[in-house]
Amino acid sequence: MTNLVAKDITVKADTIPLLETASFTLGPSESVAVLGPNGAGKTTLLRAALGLQKLTSGTASLNGADTHNFSALARAQQIAYLPQIRPLAWPNQVRDVVALGRFSHGANLGKLKGKDLTAVNDAMAACDITHLATRSADTLSGGELARMHCARAFAAEAPLLIADEPVAALDPRHQFRVMDLIKAYVENGGGALVVLHDISLAAKYADRIIWMKNGKIIADGSPYETLSEKRLADIYGIRASVKGARVLIEGAL
Repeated sequence: MTNLVAKDITVKADTIPLLETASFTLGPSESVAVLGPNGAGKTTLLRAALGLQKLTSGTASLNGADTHNFSALARAQQIAYLPQIRPLAWPNQVRDVVALGRFSHGANLGKLKGKDLTAVNDAMAACDITHLATRSADTLSGGELARMHCARAFAAEAPLLIADEPVAALDPRHQFRVMDLIKAYVENGGGALVVLHDISLAAKYADRIIWMKNGKIIADGSPYETLSEKRLADIYGIRASVKGARVLIEGAL
């Protein structure tokens, strides 16, 4: 059972706080969305919890061990991480990029076979990019690139998935498709922490929502408990109507 625990983590750039005393947990069979305006500290929260950004104070642990002490390989065996910015160092074929998700399993990326080959093929099919397998990654559209990187994360088959805006460049159909994949992953025992900007998607798919503003976690609970017109006004400065998981944004305050 894999558990990620952040307790009172604070991150500062010189004296400027980027994240203040933030705490959360992520475990098996949990789907958690992180919501908040630009600059709220969402990416910093993810990177600090993963051990990729130095903490000013607080602790971040994976199964009780400090995440900052994990090697890249050891971390990848437990957590598939999809960052917000996904640079391509060279124009690999799409299949080769997706196959990088199997690196932590010790796969021979040039000669995939067995479980590694199945995982890559399944991830590509699920993300609707099988037909792009031999395309050079630098010829893809923004949406195709996003789906390729999602497939790489799914191919890892790690116990936890952390994704920073995985549907940002996708059309509505593929947004739902990727979120359905994350839902299936969670239903099969995985734990997912996903940064989103679409409030309705978060309400539809997340078991919990972490609400952030100005580097702080303002609330952490189910959509039913935490999603309200007042919350949207406080967090985003917008007027909106909330009916169940449906959010109708009416305008700025």
